[in-house]
Amino acid sequence: MSAASPNRTAFKLLGVALTMGALSFAAVPFYDWFCRVTGFAGTTSVATSGSDVILDQTVLVRFDASKDVGMPWDFKPQQREMRIRIGETAIAFYEAHNPSDKTVAGTASYNVTPDAAGGYFSKIECFCFTEQVLAPGETAIMPVTFFVDPEIVKDREGQFVKEITLSYTFYQTPLPETQAALAVPQAGAVN
Repeated sequence: MSAASPNRTAFKLLGVALTMGALSFAAVPFYDWFCRVTGFAGTTSVATSGSDVILDQTVLVRFDASKDVGMPWDFKPQQREMRIRIGETAIAFYEAHNPSDKTVAGTASYNVTPDAAGGYFSKIECFCFTEQVLAPGETAIMPVTFFVDPEIVKDREGQFVKEITLSYTFYQTPLPETQAALAVPQAGAVN
């Protein structure tokens, strides 16, 4: 064995470790992209406008709301369900209330069940696209505009979907810097 061999082996192992680290770092955004494109795991689609085709077939859409442990808000759908025609643009509302004595920011994650409907459930506008910030005692009515893509009736599994549940979970997030500066009294400030 030559003296250069252990160094070469060490460099190869370092290269493998760096490659694995880079791949693991890229896995989360790649998985997110994959789910959004395919609807895998109930991930919804995002659309810029409604469908041009509206079918006579209907689907029942149920609305669900939850929050992460430690999120102080009250969060609920304003309607529990609605029946819409496939392809029809609809709007539903969720309500969030901050009963705490501090400003709280939150971001909503979402999911659609059954999984077969995920790629066909298209959101045009949604409060989940941006971070929400509520002052102490503030209540916000937050809309989600959506439709179920008519292509669902051509899908091998999707054609049997008669009910879809849209679920949101709110997670507390750090306040944006501009909001954090307003929420924290400045040194020497009188309250």
